[in-house]
Amino acid sequence: MHKNKVKLLLGLFILPLISSCATEYRKAQKSTDNEYKYQVAMDLYQREKWYKANNLFEQIMPAMRGTEEAEDMQFKYAYGCYNQKQYTMSSHYFKTFYQTYSRSEKAEEAMYMSAYSLVKDSPREELDQSSTTEAISALQSFLNKYPNSEYAPEGNRIIGELQEKLATKAYLIAKQYYLLRKWKAAMVTFENFRKDFPDSKYNEELAFLRLESSHTLATQSTYQKKEDRFSETIEIYQRFIEKYPESTYLKSAEKLYGDSLNQLEKIAKNKNS
Repeated sequence: MHKNKVKLLLGLFILPLISSCATEYRKAQKSTDNEYKYQVAMDLYQREKWYKANNLFEQIMPAMRGTEEAEDMQFKYAYGCYNQKQYTMSSHYFKTFYQTYSRSEKAEEAMYMSAYSLVKDSPREELDQSSTTEAISALQSFLNKYPNSEYAPEGNRIIGELQEKLATKAYLIAKQYYLLRKWKAAMVTFENFRKDFPDSKYNEELAFLRLESSHTLATQSTYQKKEDRFSETIEIYQRFIEKYPESTYLKSAEKLYGDSLNQLEKIAKNKNS
């Protein structure tokens, strides 16, 4: 019973405040006094009413351009977009801010937040990664400009995570060729992956799948192509064990190598017979 009374009293106290805030916002929307709109917008921003604050900022920013308040207002507008998860917009407005106010003490933070907004907009690995690539580029530009920034450690960590996301996307594409039994395309894609992502955790697996694809392609080839393709399989095997001498795929790789040697011996005997 006591708790219900407390809730009722709180409700009676809060409801007028909410009503008052809503009334103040509607009044500001209709007002022609930019200074009044600005004060209401700042109050709404402080209370994390991002949509309403930005709505008022939009109304007065053109008229207040060049004033002392304009810089802070544009910075807050960008954060208002960010806090509403409008990451494409927040990236744009943070970028506009640091380009417009390059000497501002907030320029560094704005440049980082422009890049970080793109990071927040980066999709899951299986989707198109154009925004991920853009985020990496933006973060790298920030680190080049502010190598000693307080945001630098986090920026470097995020770049590593985004590069791993790109690697995962490339891995999924490469693996798809293998699953579709397109052996030539798989071999080319696996090799391109190794060049593009030399430090990826997927390289050992893809190196073995390249060996396996090469062996399967040779096995399914016409007699005229078998010799060259089994020879290529042996070369791929030799590079594989040189790179991964203790690979978990070693036994399977050795079987493919042994079979390739046997096939070449048969071809040689047929030539000599």
